[in-house]
Amino acid sequence: MLFRDRLALNRYLQFERHKKFVGDYILYYGGHLADFKRSAAKDKTDLDVLRENHRFLWRDEDEEDMTWEKDLAKRYYDKLFKEYCIADLSRYKENKFGFRWRTEEEVVSGNGQFECGNKRCETQEGLKSWEVNFAYVEHGEKKNALVKLRLCPECSFKLNYHHKRKEVKAKTKRPLEENQEPPQKTKKEKKRKRSSSHSKKHRRKRARNSSACSDNSEESKDSDKDSKAGDEPESQSEGDHWRGPAPAVEEKSREEEFDEYFQDMFL
Repeated sequence: MLFRDRLALNRYLQFERHKKFVGDYILYYGGHLADFKRSAAKDKTDLDVLRENHRFLWRDEDEEDMTWEKDLAKRYYDKLFKEYCIADLSRYKENKFGFRWRTEEEVVSGNGQFECGNKRCETQEGLKSWEVNFAYVEHGEKKNALVKLRLCPECSFKLNYHHKRKEVKAKTKRPLEENQEPPQKTKKEKKRKRSSSHSKKHRRKRARNSSACSDNSEESKDSDKDSKAGDEPESQSEGDHWRGPAPAVEEKSREEEFDEYFQDMFL
C-alpha cells in the first residue's frame, strides 16, 4: 500500500505535491487554507531599502557600522552627480522645496544645467544659477547643505517668492588700463641707477681727456667706443645684470587651459 502511494506521489510536481499535503492536513485535522499563507507585511524591495537608508550628504560618521542596507544606499549615492540639483517647486508658496542630485541620464541629456532644474519644466532659455542654503530633516536630525541649481525666469520667481536667494555669476577678468601708471621703483633700485649713471659720466670724462693727448687714429677709436657706450640704454647697466636671473615665463598646463575653457559652462 505504501509502495503504491509513493508511486502515485512521484507523478506530481513539487508544488502540486505540497498542495496535496496541505489539503490532506486540512481534511483530517481541520482549519483554513488562509492560515498557511505567508505574511508579506515585512517584505521589502531594493527601493524600500534605499528610501530608508538614503542620505542627501554622506559623512564619515555615517559610514561607521555599515550594514548591507547602508552599503546599498552608499553605492547608489556614489553614482549620483552633485554639481547641480533637481528641484521640486510645487509648494513654493509655503516656502517648502525639495532637492535631489542628478542621475547619469539627466547629466547626459543636460537636464538641470542646460535645461531648467525644475522637474516639471523644460525651458532652455534665460537660465540663471542660484545658490540655496537647503535646510532639511533627515532621520530625525536637522541638517544644512549649500546647493546650486539653474532655473528659468518663471521658476526663479518661484524660488525667490518669499526672499531673494544668491545669484551665481561668472567671474570676468578685468583688462589692464592703458593709462595705468607703472609700479614705483624701490629705494635700492634708485640707488643702483644713480651709481651706474655716475660711473658712466666718470668714464666719459676719462675717455675725453685721453682722446686729447692721443693721435687721430686713437681719437677715432675712442669716439667709436663713446658712441657705442652712449647707445646702450640705462636699463642695461652692470647692476641690472647682477640683480638675478631673467623672469621665467610660466606656461599653462593642459588642465588649466581646460578649466578656463569650461569656466563659463559650470557656474
